[in-house]
Amino acid sequence: MKNKQKIDLVDLKVQDDHARLSAFDLSLSYESAQIFSSLDVSIPDNKFTVIIGPNGCGKSTLLRMLCRLLKPNAGKIELDGKDIYSLHPKALAKQIGLLPQRVNAPEGIRVKDLISRGRYPYQKLFQQWSPEDEQAVREAMQLTDTEHLSERLIDELSGGQRQRVWIAMVLAQQTPILFLDEPTTYLDIAHQIDLLELCRDLNRRKNFTIVAVLHELNQAFRYADHIILMTEGNIAAQGSPKDIVSSEVIKQVFDLDCLIMDDPVSHTPMVIPYGK
Repeated sequence: MKNKQKIDLVDLKVQDDHARLSAFDLSLSYESAQIFSSLDVSIPDNKFTVIIGPNGCGKSTLLRMLCRLLKPNAGKIELDGKDIYSLHPKALAKQIGLLPQRVNAPEGIRVKDLISRGRYPYQKLFQQWSPEDEQAVREAMQLTDTEHLSERLIDELSGGQRQRVWIAMVLAQQTPILFLDEPTTYLDIAHQIDLLELCRDLNRRKNFTIVAVLHELNQAFRYADHIILMTEGNIAAQGSPKDIVSSEVIKQVFDLDCLIMDDPVSHTPMVIPYGK
């Protein structure tokens, strides 16, 4: 590892005062390994937030904690001022939807049937499928442009089509907050852009609060309203790309010498590595 020029990243951290979902003083450890210690983070409402950082820095772990899939050893996660662990699972599932990294569909299931599973939080014992359920599924397919796939089998779809169907299933859950864990992994560049355009469209037209873990810096900086930049289990910086991105920060976090330019298309920060 190269010697890094030390900069104080903590001074760059930006907290958002308008956040339904926030975490305070989180700590997490596996056996003797400390993953997080005294971590604070806020998810701004009605924004597209992207979590980025080097491999192994805790991006997906943080996302899973915010969704209550992992419980911290210490600290608190609050939704609307309430500890998320005080909420009934179905109540939480009506507020937060999650598309994990790896998802498997039952063999031979149709697209519409898979999307319909997003209605689970609203199902009650002995209650039949309702017109509200049908409308939610139909709207989810319209938003993701998957209506024409409704009778197809999941196994027959391309990777990009499958990702849209999985997002439709989460949308059918009708949650105002959506978490996407590395949704562009295994997709080619055209399908990556297609998916990120969909996320931004859902955020801007429907005011979904979207949080995604991404690896590609320039895609994150182009599409995100809000960046959470992580390094070694810590929050290095939070804020808009233009406010927090600099060559010094990229060097400190990724050990990468680079030039930061203005993206000629989106006018957001663009990272140009110098190479060896």
